[in-house]
Amino acid sequence: MNMFVVDGLSGKASLSGEVSIEGAKNAALPIMAAALVVSGETVLTNVPDIADVASMSTLLEGVGAYVTCKDGQCSIRTQDVNRSVLDPTIAKLLRASVLLTGSVLARVGKVVFPHPGGCVLGSRPIDIFLEGFEKLGCTISERHDAYTITAENGIEGGEIFFKTISVTATETFMIASTKAKAPVVLKNCAMEPEIVATAEYLEACGARIEGAGTSTITIHPSHLEAPPDLVRIIPDRIEAGSFLLLGALLGKKITLRNCEPKHLEAVTETLRSMGVTITTTFNTMSVSAPSTLTGVSIRTHEYPGFPTDLQAPFAVLLTQAKGESSILETVFDGRLNYLQDLSSMGAHAQVWNPHKATIKGPTPLKARDIDGPDIRAGLAFLLAAAVAEGKSKVGNAHLIDRGYERIEDKLASLGLPIQRITHTHD
Repeated sequence: MNMFVVDGLSGKASLSGEVSIEGAKNAALPIMAAALVVSGETVLTNVPDIADVASMSTLLEGVGAYVTCKDGQCSIRTQDVNRSVLDPTIAKLLRASVLLTGSVLARVGKVVFPHPGGCVLGSRPIDIFLEGFEKLGCTISERHDAYTITAENGIEGGEIFFKTISVTATETFMIASTKAKAPVVLKNCAMEPEIVATAEYLEACGARIEGAGTSTITIHPSHLEAPPDLVRIIPDRIEAGSFLLLGALLGKKITLRNCEPKHLEAVTETLRSMGVTITTTFNTMSVSAPSTLTGVSIRTHEYPGFPTDLQAPFAVLLTQAKGESSILETVFDGRLNYLQDLSSMGAHAQVWNPHKATIKGPTPLKARDIDGPDIRAGLAFLLAAAVAEGKSKVGNAHLIDRGYERIEDKLASLGLPIQRITHTHD
């Protein structure tokens, strides 16, 4: 039983200092998956030391890769990759395991995987992947809660229009298509910076990819060799956004180092409209809490819109803002369920349907023992505990660890009284 104990600051803006932003989980995972279609040794730097990276390493080793990760550096060697079955236990827990369907299929002509898991965020359909592979000439069968996809004569060229915009589908097919027999055109693609980072890695290996970062991506078949240089993972914009929100709530002055401000414009513009002061350089951001926060309406949207992964932490900020604010969640079903727990801490939150909620503020929050249901709501509860009056226990620390490296050390370095408690069962 892993939990954080937080002594709340009763809303007093007293946190200050600097925090360094880690590499992006959502860039590290697809690039690790992409290393399977590349010969030679890929060495990644600025890799976050988080549970999801460890899970992806284990899945890669399960199909025959050699992976060593230490001190933010990961080496991936793939010369002996010859197995097609993804470890079902890990794949069910890690949503990003679906990224490996494309690279294992491209590498060995076959992949066997369970229905992918991860966070509990409503239905996450696998159809978009299955239909895409069918369009590229693959054969699909389903048996005992596992899918088998085969491309006996290799992956065909062709065109895929994604009926819903999906980051993982865009990445999965971009990776697999580098090994197709003819060009592949992907339409209605996601445009996240992490997709661009994955394409840039593949291009450094010799891939010909046009349009990454736009809604149409064309991939030409290529032979891929690992790049001679180290591949640096881009900064985690969700971690950076989480600390911006902490600063807007409780910051005397908090400075983020090693971040990429241009990846966070939707967030910074929203915060500024609420009265928050943010100053940026090309790779730092400083934020202070204003004496009064003004309520605002947000609508989550695929990049470059407001990120769904910051929606729950943002709701905590809205509890401290004046007036009525609203949240429209357009990316996932069931991503507003955490508001019930936030209400038990004193928030005036009303959920109208699976996609819409309103929050009236400002309301003081009271400490409470609470369990985070997923990575981002868990982080939101840490922010709520920091703002609240009294001592809160935030459980399911292991879920927060999936997306944030040593979060308690970073929060403590800014002046928040927080500690991790690990209970072991004898």
